[in-house]
Amino acid sequence: MFTGIIEELGRIASLEKLEQGMRLNISCSLVASDTRDGDSIAVNGVCLTALNVTPSSFSADVSPETLSRSTLGLLSVGSPVNLERSVTPSTRLGGHIVQGHVDARGRFVGVVDEGDFRTVTIGFPQELARYFVEKGSVAVEGISLTIAALHKDSFDVAAIPKTWQLTNLSSLKPADAVNLEVDVIAKYVEKLLPNSR
Repeated sequence: MFTGIIEELGRIASLEKLEQGMRLNISCSLVASDTRDGDSIAVNGVCLTALNVTPSSFSADVSPETLSRSTLGLLSVGSPVNLERSVTPSTRLGGHIVQGHVDARGRFVGVVDEGDFRTVTIGFPQELARYFVEKGSVAVEGISLTIAALHKDSFDVAAIPKTWQLTNLSSLKPADAVNLEVDVIAKYVEKLLPNSR
């Protein structure tokens, strides 16, 4: 489990195609500092298992299912990636419950500068529309964000300066794909309610 509070902006050091999936090698310092082989790390919001950990990098294998549902297969050497280690029992839950299980790809529509702050618009596929509410939580590229405004096929989030500086949001261009994870609590409530669909 994760909080959606990004700890470090890493970089893709290398990509290796496997028979069915892919292996990523990610350079980082903070996240690798106390990570061990087998630990979970969210990479752009995707929960991956760390392998071959060194003081400045780790590798992770990405399955075909994850490649089809997320944006990890679109990465290239040098791409910035948002990194977060999994929570511990003593971790502050600063964002919301993020599982690292990407629901779908969305798209970066654009950004409006408002001084040091930014309003970011993210497009989403219609099958996720029922999970979004104004002032509700969403994970975009693994970042815990609050929906400031909701539209028919997109939502707006407000990015504070620290989020803009410390994540890959600032490197996105219009139409770029992004990983979306809806609030897991909304999915469970929907399943528990009779005739909810």
